[in-house]
Amino acid sequence: MQPFLQDYFLEGQVLLVDKPLEWTSHDVVAKIRSNIKIKKVGHAGTLDPLATGLLILCTGKFTKRINEYMAQEKEYTGTITLGAETPTYDLESQPENFKSTSSIEWTQVEAAARLFTGDILQIPPKHSAIKQNGKPVYLMARKGQDVILEPRKICIQKFDIEHFEKTDHSVLVSFRVVCSTGTYIRSLAHDLGQQLGCGGYLSALRRERIGDYSVQDARTLEETLDWIRTFPKKDN
Repeated sequence: MQPFLQDYFLEGQVLLVDKPLEWTSHDVVAKIRSNIKIKKVGHAGTLDPLATGLLILCTGKFTKRINEYMAQEKEYTGTITLGAETPTYDLESQPENFKSTSSIEWTQVEAAARLFTGDILQIPPKHSAIKQNGKPVYLMARKGQDVILEPRKICIQKFDIEHFEKTDHSVLVSFRVVCSTGTYIRSLAHDLGQQLGCGGYLSALRRERIGDYSVQDARTLEETLDWIRTFPKKDN
């Protein structure tokens, strides 16, 4: 006999969800929380709204394990656009500071990417949820206030360039990154553009893996909700 909805999720479960584009990680948590009718639901690692891919959700007693999942190695694929910058380092803001990419070649991008592998120091984006004086720094950045963030030590085990495409005004670079927790792929895109002297920003991102958990084993949000609806409810 299938357990009651709330009992099952209060006992503690791990849900693998393929986060949809333009949803925040909090949006997904709120949607799941409202459907399983318990408050103890959290996610193990934020994905930006314009990113898709694996989001690990913990319910009930398993919310105590969130930090354990967050600490695990992560793998991403995506696209970096070279030839411009954005204030947010991705497409949540408009490209600016356009520069020519006519001289940029695949070998140059690969050589630059190698400089960002291993243990490195990375400065997080000013438009991020990192808190200073109790407030997310993106609130200050949006107001045009100065935001100073200290470099953080991270480890990038792999930064592979998988595809290189020149367009009239930019270069599109497809990549695969394997990295430690705390890595900002937006900053990596920005820093790569700085290294190449033409600017760059993250134009697509997908989280493929967290530790041993793969997005291939995840359900879409709609599939997850359909599965939740199969559980009997105590008030039925």
